[in-house]
Amino acid sequence: MQRKLLIIFSFLVMIVLNYGIYQKEQILAHGETLLIELAPVDPRSLLQGDYMALDYAIARKASSLPLTSSQQRGYIVIKSDNNKVAQFVRFYNGEPLTDNEKLLRFHRRYNQINIVPDSFLFQEGHAKYYENAKYGVFKFTDKSRLLVGLADDDRKIITPSE
Repeated sequence: MQRKLLIIFSFLVMIVLNYGIYQKEQILAHGETLLIELAPVDPRSLLQGDYMALDYAIARKASSLPLTSSQQRGYIVIKSDNNKVAQFVRFYNGEPLTDNEKLLRFHRRYNQINIVPDSFLFQEGHAKYYENAKYGVFKFTDKSRLLVGLADDDRKIITPSE
């Protein structure tokens, strides 16, 4: 009996994991690309490991605006400009979005707005390629978003070369 439960449980875990992978692949394949400008980050974070700590210019702009103390989490409405760079529009309060608007989840910590993901992981030894990253490259669908890379000043995705 325990063996059957173990097989059934393992099968359910595999279904959930594969469905999560399928969802990410669908975002990569069909999501709308949008760049989000990075705010300067502490370069020491780059050297601490094989990741880069990210901060976004949109988060800094949103942090400067008034927000009620009860809003610890929520969404920011963003809109792309002609260069596909996201611009802050407003905090989301449930109103309908226009065609070009997207939602970006945030949480507030110590009166600062944080947007997740706040780090970008990369292969060991590739830090030099990402040091001058200017934008986070996201893929958006109606319900999800995914950080897929970093881009340079020319808005081109940085691809490390060996």
